[in-house]
Amino acid sequence: MAKTSNKSGRRCGVLLPIFSLPSKYGIGTFSKEAYEFVDFLKEAGQSYWQLLPLGPTSYGDSPYQSFSTFAGNPYFIDITSLIEEGLLTEEDADKCDFGGSEEYIDYEKMYKSRFVLLKKAYENIDKAKNAAGLKKDFEAFKKKRENDWLLDYSLFMALKNDYDGRSWNTWEESIRLRKPEAMKKAKEKYAQEIDFYSFLQFLFLEQWTRLKKYANDNGIEIIGDIPIYVAFDSADTWANPQLFQLDKKNTPIDVAGCPPDAFSATGQLWGNPLYKWDYHEKTGYKWWMKRIEHCYRLYDVVRIDHFRGFDEYYAIPYGDPTAEFGEWRKGPGYKLFETMKKELGEKKVIAEDLGFLTPSVIRLVKKTGYPGMKILQFAFDSREESDYLPHNYTRNCIVYTGTHDNDTTRSWFDHLPRDDKKFAKEYLGIKTAKDAVWATIRASFASVSDTVIIPMQDYLELPGYARINTPSTLGGNWVWRMKKDALSQELCNKMHDFARIYRRTAK
Repeated sequence: MAKTSNKSGRRCGVLLPIFSLPSKYGIGTFSKEAYEFVDFLKEAGQSYWQLLPLGPTSYGDSPYQSFSTFAGNPYFIDITSLIEEGLLTEEDADKCDFGGSEEYIDYEKMYKSRFVLLKKAYENIDKAKNAAGLKKDFEAFKKKRENDWLLDYSLFMALKNDYDGRSWNTWEESIRLRKPEAMKKAKEKYAQEIDFYSFLQFLFLEQWTRLKKYANDNGIEIIGDIPIYVAFDSADTWANPQLFQLDKKNTPIDVAGCPPDAFSATGQLWGNPLYKWDYHEKTGYKWWMKRIEHCYRLYDVVRIDHFRGFDEYYAIPYGDPTAEFGEWRKGPGYKLFETMKKELGEKKVIAEDLGFLTPSVIRLVKKTGYPGMKILQFAFDSREESDYLPHNYTRNCIVYTGTHDNDTTRSWFDHLPRDDKKFAKEYLGIKTAKDAVWATIRASFASVSDTVIIPMQDYLELPGYARINTPSTLGGNWVWRMKKDALSQELCNKMHDFARIYRRTAK
């Protein structure tokens, strides 16, 4: 493969969630397969690996509805590494039924088996090969100033287990409202369980830090994802009710979502608590700065989900069964990002500016200077000129064939309306559907956009079964996994050729 020097800043990368990596124990983890994927990206001329949020998932398995905006998902802890460290044996792991298959995750079996195994690792800390060093590092981890969220999260999970997984707003009033005496008793009662959940966060961060360093050392930057909202049933909301639009009983007043549109007659009811933006402004956006700073300890670039919500957010009365009767309200606007730039310096950000954009949202994105997103799958409406067509791009944008919320490009093209498909073929210069995926990838690479990110499923030309998520649906989402033999040398060469031809290699 010929090498071409690139001083233009044009780059490319791949979108692949951690859970979609192949691995031995039912779900993608920080395992050797993750390191091998980094090696593949490097050889393929890529500069970025984009992930979905890494937080612990709740009901529905969505990484956008997490039990904590600061904690990491224990499912991603590599079991093989724990075996090598002496915390587990292969027999321990082989006894567990992780379910699923090579291409799908079974979250129910994962939930029932993974925590049992991880609890055994915690109980075996004295049997570890470097037990003294491990315990010393764990104690230091718990005392770090930036981990001030850890105790609340670990107590939250211990209480949640005791309440059979029920949402915190159904707990006994004294602990639901965090009254001092109740909190004191809970910390004493659940001390061991708190320590266990803290240990999982220690393992998560140790393993992730090693993997990220390996990626960075090999020229691969990590793009992470920060959801604008936190889940109602989370340690964040329970521990910090003053940050949200809640009443005196800590019940939501209004919740988040999207209004009805062409895709949904009743809109999207997300149900997340809304921020009390006037309070955040009074504190100098202290919680937000802490949250964003934490993200940059995990990632090199942060994609801010639902960027529109910082300009205006949609508020739906709590208890409404649909999102039809909400209203738009003003968000913090540029003030939050101005504070971020002053306190944290200039950071690499991607603004998720998809959907209907008002002039004020467009002005906000422009004022921040952050690149927005362009999606090829949104481009081919035969009835009108689209901003998503490559000839309409500017350099300061990130182009995708599709995102985690889109169908795979192969399935998308197969299901295009006849006139749209005809236009797409004309635009992409193809005669048959079998050429559509790589023609779409080529159009992305050839565009003026500084950065191209392609979902791994599109490089593999996979049909609709490999779709990550279908918005507003429950079940069957977040389960796709890449087969262990999917990454061929032929594919690597082809990806590198595209990166070289369109001047997107790092060197």
